[in-house]
Amino acid sequence: MKSSSNLHAKTALLILMMVTFGPLGNALLGKGMKRIGPITIRALPDLFHILYQVFTSGVIWLGMLSLLMFLLSYMLVLSWADYSYVQPSSSFAYGVIALWGHFLLHETITPIRWIGVLTICAGVFVVGYTHPRTTEHN
Repeated sequence: MKSSSNLHAKTALLILMMVTFGPLGNALLGKGMKRIGPITIRALPDLFHILYQVFTSGVIWLGMLSLLMFLLSYMLVLSWADYSYVQPSSSFAYGVIALWGHFLLHETITPIRWIGVLTICAGVFVVGYTHPRTTEHN
């Protein structure tokens, strides 16, 4: 059986990956779709044109790859850590989302939104001080 500090370390690493790759993937998808512009499908050829634009966009492919990395990290960490630990801990991503939105997408983040993000992150630190696994390992 793995030691408690080893469990904490690998859980923290995978949650860090989740918190990085999930928001990054979503930000890249957002950036890629903004480059494509508003989508209006009035006829079948419009759909094929949009699909062509989406699947030839490097930014969108990077976003999909990043989201795949998020999914793999999420599945791995859930194989040994409690969902009730992982999900609140991964909420630290809200802070990363605000940062990606501000720096990558050039969005304005209002002070009240920053206060909300910091409140969520404070809750993540509280959850982070608990043990990642409360059930027996089979």
